[in-house]
Amino acid sequence: MKKNPSIPAYESAMGREGLRLTPQRRQVYEVLMNKRDHPTATEVFLRAQKRMPSISLATVYNCLETMVVNGLVKAVHVDREPTRYCANLQEHGHFHCTECGHISDIEFSDSREQGWTLPSGFLVTQHDVSLRGLCAECATNVKTSSLKHSKNAHQHTKQLQNLKK
Repeated sequence: MKKNPSIPAYESAMGREGLRLTPQRRQVYEVLMNKRDHPTATEVFLRAQKRMPSISLATVYNCLETMVVNGLVKAVHVDREPTRYCANLQEHGHFHCTECGHISDIEFSDSREQGWTLPSGFLVTQHDVSLRGLCAECATNVKTSSLKHSKNAHQHTKQLQNLKK
């Protein structure tokens, strides 16, 4: 098994939280670190099962819950979809493509709170920023599709005008 350089940091974090680093927890964490695409618990399970066939879906859920509760990974909630999991512990937001469902991390500027107008005396202690729209690929596909539709409609209108003459 290829060693992941982030595992020592994880082992250290687990130790600080007083948690044992079980083989199952290690495997779930490696899955999250190896491909940072915000997988669902089922996706984590399917990936973990390739290297650890004996792992169960319930164990994966328990591992993920333990990691979230102890601040080792983040739970990402998108509308009514299954929870996704994020190994990026830096402050960041998420962009959710409403067409393909892909979730991407988005960076904040150094002064992220500067753009917000908060009532006097308010103090932000936690934030969840989630933007929705179309990723670059889906936006390109929509533009291409709209352009084709527009051209077809224009040609159809010309054909109708020619028939009326």
